[in-house]
Amino acid sequence: QVQLVESGGGLVQAGGSLRLSCAASGRTFSIYDMAWFRQAPGKERAFVAAIGWSTSVTNYADSVKGRFTISRDSAKNTVYLQMNSLNPEDTAVYYCAVARVGSSKYEYWGQGTQVTVSS
Repeated sequence: QVQLVESGGGLVQAGGSLRLSCAASGRTFSIYDMAWFRQAPGKERAFVAAIGWSTSVTNYADSVKGRFTISRDSAKNTVYLQMNSLNPEDTAVYYCAVARVGSSKYEYWGQGTQVTVSS
């Protein structure tokens, strides 16, 4: 089992920045990939960004490329999402997720953190 706890959400004006954190605990040696997803009101959960735990290879949704940066601190078992140039369309609950080695899907999820961008 891997437990995930997100933090860093809040209310920010358009054009502002926020940094989300996701701390992993438990069987962290089994982590292959960590990602951020988001779910806006009335919409399905959508992929935002991902990072390979051992490779640091990153992947982004087109909607956030150039504005968001995912990074990780292996010593702290923490992944970050730096969000710049935020706009109201970024308003959502942001979830951290983990894919284990040998798995093709994200099996573990955090509880989510709310990000609200005002215009």
